Amino acid sequence: MLEMTELLTCDVLIIGCGIAGATAALELARDPSLRIIVVTKAEDPHDTNTWHAQGGIIYKGDEDSPDKLAADLIRAGDDMNNRRAVRILAEDGPRLVRELLIEKYKVPFTLDADCNLEFTREAAHSVSRILHANDATGRAIQEQLVKALHTHDNIHLLTDHTAVDLLTPAHHSLDRLANYEPLSCVGAYVYDQHALCVRRVLAKTTVLATGGLGQIFLYTSNPSGATGDGLAMADRAGARIINAEYVQFHPTTFYHQGQARFLVSEALRGEGARLLNSRGERFMERYAPEWKELAPRDVVARSIHLEMLRTGSPCVYLDIASVMPAARIAERFPTIRGYCQEYDVDPAHEPIPVVPAAHYFCGGIWVDEWGITNMERLYAIGEVSCTGVHGANRLGSASLLEGLVWGDRAAQDIRRRLPDLSVYPQDKIPPWRETGVTDEADPVLVENDMLTIRHTMWYYVGLVRSQKRLGRALGDLSVLQQDIDKFYRTSRMNERVISLRNAVLAATIVARSAWANPESHGCHFRED
Repeated sequence: MLEMTELLTCDVLIIGCGIAGATAALELARDPSLRIIVVTKAEDPHDTNTWHAQGGIIYKGDEDSPDKLAADLIRAGDDMNNRRAVRILAEDGPRLVRELLIEKYKVPFTLDADCNLEFTREAAHSVSRILHANDATGRAIQEQLVKALHTHDNIHLLTDHTAVDLLTPAHHSLDRLANYEPLSCVGAYVYDQHALCVRRVLAKTTVLATGGLGQIFLYTSNPSGATGDGLAMADRAGARIINAEYVQFHPTTFYHQGQARFLVSEALRGEGARLLNSRGERFMERYAPEWKELAPRDVVARSIHLEMLRTGSPCVYLDIASVMPAARIAERFPTIRGYCQEYDVDPAHEPIPVVPAAHYFCGGIWVDEWGITNMERLYAIGEVSCTGVHGANRLGSASLLEGLVWGDRAAQDIRRRLPDLSVYPQDKIPPWRETGVTDEADPVLVENDMLTIRHTMWYYVGLVRSQKRLGRALGDLSVLQQDIDKFYRTSRMNERVISLRNAVLAATIVARSAWANPESHGCHFRED
């Protein structure tokens, strides 16, 4: 049992416990001598971006090959992919799915009538190679990983703990000569939401696995915790950020009364579902005659956006009922059908109202082939990182695979390096001190500022961008960031204030990158 004091020390600190963070922790825990702390700001460790992933994870289909997968990744990524990362994913990914998810953690993937693994196909895939657990694949994976985390005595899982800032000697050491050393990370300040205090967690190595930033947009498929925390902390610490303009918008989230309520998996289109406009007409042939509904996500999302503008409709419709029997829909997509029925829509008998929404961050913290950042002792894995494997637009069901592959690779590299590392001297990193705090954070101000960020990003840094809109976004976000920074310095610490501070910085990073790149690639589309 970990004694919860102001100072905690460990060999490896992992911030985030989705598929990337959990995989890294589990692979490291094979060495019982290692002390591993896993931090999540959620109350329930299942509450991650991984849990909400519906569609599936790339495996290896019939007549498939690493070359075919690599070609699909590059085509979907608009040829902007890091070829080395693509090759690693294509060659190592299917093996790790088999060894870890299927054989070791016993993830209950869906089987066909012959009790073989059932494959489905998604947009921009040349073959059927996607494994799924009906339409709740991420949930099935996360459940097995969390179950495994609880079996290791050397993994200490801290829920309801929010990382505030990465600890770096250059920023936090009491030894001012540390300024002359290379940038490095020695742990993090972490806020305990129950004890209402900030702890120092000093670690030989720190791993960021914090997921995405969808909540900085008005419409998103991401859970409430996806506020760009890891990206913002890394930026403040001095980590290199790349490709931040590449934010993928999922074409189909359920639309109800002006809001995107939940993701409607791309797997429906993979099974033949058709997109209809408000007049009941198919329209994808107008925008992508070669692929139609199976075009890459960025193409489908923009096509829906343009069709909504053309018809003056607040949404379009996804029709699966016309191509799949009702009994099969209930069997194949029980989760989506259940969610839809909560809003009095039955996809077995009527089209589903859908709109695009922010879904996946293809950019992030620059890392190499092992998940190492430009800062010593700091790794980044999963959505918060940028391996370059996705290029300018992610191929469907590649996100879970990337988290699995780089979670494993980071663990391998950390094991190699740990014998030469030590915990930074605790007397050189001061305890957290709240200075200048005058009052409790006003929840009305927090909520209004978050809404301002979301509206600014959706309308000015959304599906279709221009220099004028991006310039307006940067101006508005600059003023807002100054106000939020002052608010943060004078308010008592809580999880919502921490998230707000990170969200405005993450939004600024995305807007600045989008403004600086005049070329349209993948999910970054400049109409000018």
